[in-house]
Parts: sequence; C-alpha cells; structure tokens
Amino acid sequence: MQGTVDGFSYGVVTPVVAYVMACLGGALGLRCTTRSLLVAHSWRPGWLALGSAAIGSGIWTMHFVAMMGFTVKEAPIHYDKALTFASLAVAIVMVGIGIFIVGYRGATGTALFTGGTITGLGVASMHYLGMAGMRLRGTLEYNTLTVAASVAIAMAAATAALWAAAQVRGFLWSLGASLVMGLAVSGMHYTGMAALSVHLHGSGAAPPGDSPAEILAPMMIGPLAFLLLAGVIVMFDPLILMGGRHPDPRSAAKGAGPRRPYPVPRSGDRHAVPRRGTRRRPGSRTPQNW
Repeated sequence: MQGTVDGFSYGVVTPVVAYVMACLGGALGLRCTTRSLLVAHSWRPGWLALGSAAIGSGIWTMHFVAMMGFTVKEAPIHYDKALTFASLAVAIVMVGIGIFIVGYRGATGTALFTGGTITGLGVASMHYLGMAGMRLRGTLEYNTLTVAASVAIAMAAATAALWAAAQVRGFLWSLGASLVMGLAVSGMHYTGMAALSVHLHGSGAAPPGDSPAEILAPMMIGPLAFLLLAGVIVMFDPLILMGGRHPDPRSAAKGAGPRRPYPVPRSGDRHAVPRRGTRRRPGSRTPQNW
C-alpha cells in the first residue's frame, strides 16, 4: 500500500523559513570564507572552520525545518536521534573539506571542481542520511533519476558558492551569492523529496523514535545558537562587511610607508638629479639653467 505523502502540510511557512535558514548559514559561511583569504595564514584555519560549521548548520537546520511540513497521512513519523545528528556532522565535515581546499588552493578550476564536488556530495549525504533517520510504518523508495538530479543540483550550487566566496567583492556580492545558494539548496531538498514514495507495511505500531516536535527543540537551540554566535563574530569585524583588505604585514613589520614620487627638479636646485633613463648630451642645459 502506497502512503499519501504531503510535503507542505503547513503551507508555505516551512519552505520560506527553511529558505531563510539556508541563506543565513550560507551568508555567514561565505563571509567567513572570504575573510580567511584576507588574513595571515595563522588565522586562516579558524575562519575556514567557522565558515564550514556555519554553512553545515544552516543547511542541516534548513532540512529539518522543511521536514516539519512533511507528513504521511496513514502513518506517524518519528526520527532516530543518532542518525539525525550524524547527518549534521557529515554536513559540517564534508563542507569543511571543500572550503579548506578552496581556501588554500584558491579559486582555480581544479580546486573549485574538487571542493564543489565534495561539498555538494556532503549536502546530498546530509539530506539522505537525515531521511534514513526517519522511522515510520513503511519503507522509503526513491526514483533514481530524480535523486541523481538532486545530487547534481547540490554539486552545482556548492561550486558556485565556493567560487563566489573566493571573489572577495564585498558584502553585497556575498549576500547575493547566499540568496542564490539558499535557493539552490532548497531546490535540492525538494527535488530529493519529489523522488520519495512511501510503501506502507499494513497496520501496526509505529517504530520507536522522537516525534518532530521533540527533535525540533534541540535542533533550534543548538545550530541556531551557533549561527547567532557566528553572526556576532562577523558583525564585530568591520572589515568582513566592507570586503576590504588588511595592509601588507611585511610592509607593516618593516615600517615601510607609501612610496614617494620621484623628485621633480626645481629651478635653481643644484643638487637636482635628472630622471632615470635620461642622458645629458654635451652642451645641453643643466637643471640649474632650466
């Protein structure tokens, strides 16, 4: 018996809130990644790690906010807590690998392809591992082609996001990239959900697990608190909002100031030196005779 699946039981509320969560995590993660390219190498791992955790937490929160609107009419849904939080760890680790590749290799074609592929696979793995944590009186079945399309969307979105993070073009540029990233991640989620069908196993009690309401509280308290903390760190760093650069630390260490222009000879200056590359011909006027 096929179950009646409804992915929008709360209307547009869950898709909109889920999209906002994906954009928030993406915006913070992209700005932290951009910031890592502007600081000394000793600070770079910290900013990249913060960006990885922000993007992973935002995507994970987006997934389970969207799942609040997912119901199967004939069977209650519960969640296995271990698999649910394991999907968070997978998202953060695999997104982190992709971000560190681009953070240290730069926005080269090879780095973007490798980092985007790993990050996209991390997003897809988080989604389907989270779905594997669902407990209901039935079996989840997927359409292979639609699943492949959702993975391709995740990889393309991740590659585009990493490319945008490496451009360092200011706050508005990263904000626009985060909106596109949120749209792509949400599209990946609902494409994957479109591939799903539920085959029920007759009557009986539902498997043990936490209800959506029970798992919502730690989900909101944990990752959202982290996203708030990451936002505070970003907001207290003015350079990250303006997209500016630090001065060259080597110049600062040597006490070097701005380069002075070459002195222009003045009339009556006996110590004036002609510009480099010019030769004085015999009989030509000297600077003091100009």
